[in-house]
Amino acid sequence: MTKTFTQDDVIRFIYNETTATESHQLKQAMLCDAELQEEYKEMMTTRGQLDKSMKDPSDRVVSNIISYSKSLNLQPKK
Repeated sequence: MTKTFTQDDVIRFIYNETTATESHQLKQAMLCDAELQEEYKEMMTTRGQLDKSMKDPSDRVVSNIISYSKSLNLQPKK
């Protein structure tokens, strides 16, 4: 029986959220399906671009968050 893979399956594979069996099946399907392989390549490129665009907050923002948190004066539950 041939399994049809969706975009969701490819995304789950890219982010290592598939089972070992699903990963193996998807790899095998990509060997035979040029469209699926192209979709995988495009999504990997997109993931790389997203990873590069991630920014760290400025020191000022981090400082403001810490100051606000301290101002709440929260006490741990006993």
